[in-house]
Amino acid sequence: MRKMKAVQVAKAHGPLEVVERDVPEPPAGHVLIKVQACGICHSDSFTKEGLWPGLQFPRVPGHEIAGVIDTLGSGVQDWRVGQRVGVGWHGGHCGHCDSCRHGDFVLCQTALVPGISYDGGYADYMVAPQEALARMPDDLSDVDAAPLLCAGITTFNALRNSGARAGDVAAILGIGGLGHLGVQFARQMGFVTVAIARGQDKAPLALQLGAHHYIDSEAQDVGETLRGLGGAKVVLATVTSGKAMSAVMGGLGRNGKLIMVGISQEPVEVPVTQFISGRNSVQGWPSGTAADSQETLAFSAMSGVKPMIEEYPLSRAAEAYDRMMSGKARFRVVLTPGS
Repeated sequence: MRKMKAVQVAKAHGPLEVVERDVPEPPAGHVLIKVQACGICHSDSFTKEGLWPGLQFPRVPGHEIAGVIDTLGSGVQDWRVGQRVGVGWHGGHCGHCDSCRHGDFVLCQTALVPGISYDGGYADYMVAPQEALARMPDDLSDVDAAPLLCAGITTFNALRNSGARAGDVAAILGIGGLGHLGVQFARQMGFVTVAIARGQDKAPLALQLGAHHYIDSEAQDVGETLRGLGGAKVVLATVTSGKAMSAVMGGLGRNGKLIMVGISQEPVEVPVTQFISGRNSVQGWPSGTAADSQETLAFSAMSGVKPMIEEYPLSRAAEAYDRMMSGKARFRVVLTPGS
């Protein structure tokens, strides 16, 4: 039996520990993936802290997985050994709940998540169902692809489904792990791209990423400034502050929409009169299916969108996780298993 290294959490609030395990065999309809890179996401805290209902331990976290198919389980079709693949947040669906029956697989009532529902990518190998696989372009590196399978797909998919068209004003609220990708996608989609963050120190980076305009929310009235640009057709809120989201509402233009992808425990306040008179709206957006991940990777490779990353070897996963949770990482942390 082949052996591998994996980083597991043995119990809620437990440490990330490196262990040796047998390399698993893929069951029917699944593939064994040799992990080449795995991003660390803030949502991995659901596993680390035992916050996900029904979570079973021990569990290997990780849902931003770039790798190569090592072994095919029986019944797997249209995939081959040696093929480069990615696996993101959407790690499988039941196929028979009401959402699935309507083809809305990402809202499956029993959707599977790698690193939560089954062992994820903080390991040399992991097993995934074939419906969770996304093909990876040859000219996209593993370490660049990994964060695109969560932070990338979330921002790309939200923007392309926002209703905004080329030439419209698209504002990205927050220039962090999600936002720095959102700015790049908005620019490459042809939007008048506005980056919003706190402090003038982030302005050079925002412009470097492709923003046409930068708004310092500490020094400027965000709503007034956005209205001066014609009003935002979409504001993509990547921050985790309901107060910050509320502060941009006044900048929505006619038929403007606030799309929330950052999770906040604070409520968002909506100016009702403005929303009625301007036909404004607020929407939440989850990531997307494996097909959406595949299209995110393809668009990124074509347009040159890349995450800013810090690399750590698998053996330093605990340190890398703490770096991500501290908020000091610029901007995504990626593990390279096998090291």
